[in-house]
Amino acid sequence: MSGHSKWAGIKHKKAKVDAQRGRVFTRLIREITLAARTGGGDPGGNARLRDAMDKAKAANMPQDNMLRAIKKGTGELEGVAYEECVYEGYGPGGVAVLLEAVTDNRNRTTAEIRKIFSRFGGNLGESGCVGWMFAKRGLIQITKKGVDEEQLLAGVLEAGAEDVRGADQTFEVVTDPKDFDKVKKALEKASIPIEHAEITKVPQSAIRLGGKEAEQVLRLMDELEEHDDVQHVYANFDIPEEIMAALTA
Repeated sequence: MSGHSKWAGIKHKKAKVDAQRGRVFTRLIREITLAARTGGGDPGGNARLRDAMDKAKAANMPQDNMLRAIKKGTGELEGVAYEECVYEGYGPGGVAVLLEAVTDNRNRTTAEIRKIFSRFGGNLGESGCVGWMFAKRGLIQITKKGVDEEQLLAGVLEAGAEDVRGADQTFEVVTDPKDFDKVKKALEKASIPIEHAEITKVPQSAIRLGGKEAEQVLRLMDELEEHDDVQHVYANFDIPEEIMAALTA
């Protein structure tokens, strides 16, 4: 969990960089479109769409962009025919890697993802080879500074959180996906600032890395994240805080 959540926090900070805003917007528009296509255009009854729109608002996406993406998903406007793909493989040190992509050309995307794995000492595997290692969960990160741990525990557990874990500088609140919104609203009501919140896939166990393998894994993760078709990347590495900080500085 700790390696996953530290990486999630780093990704979140990177997404705020203005130079990457175009790429962030593209990914969010694809996610909104697919969410509307699979679950309808009403965020009130479509949790996936609601989550995608919350992320779009946090990235300062204009409302008109979101509405157009929803209409493309529901068929009210014409759009590109995207399909969702899931890729599974292994990185350096035997780290399990699971990624979700949205593409208009599956063959092209598969060839490019395979090449990225190979370039950084990994390999693309068969469907199902690592997916069983990950569970879908809500993950909310809260900076420890100024937060009363007892108040936090009481509030989120009453709202339905599964667990609260202390990391080096943050608390990690873990929820069942169906309770994610309820727990998040409880934190907002208690005026506890949220650093990062998402419904994600959490590894059941982690492989601790250091040295060259840690560097290779982070380079692999970066390269996969940079691919235009990739929406989410999950992995079960755990890299010590000081090494992570040095490698991502």
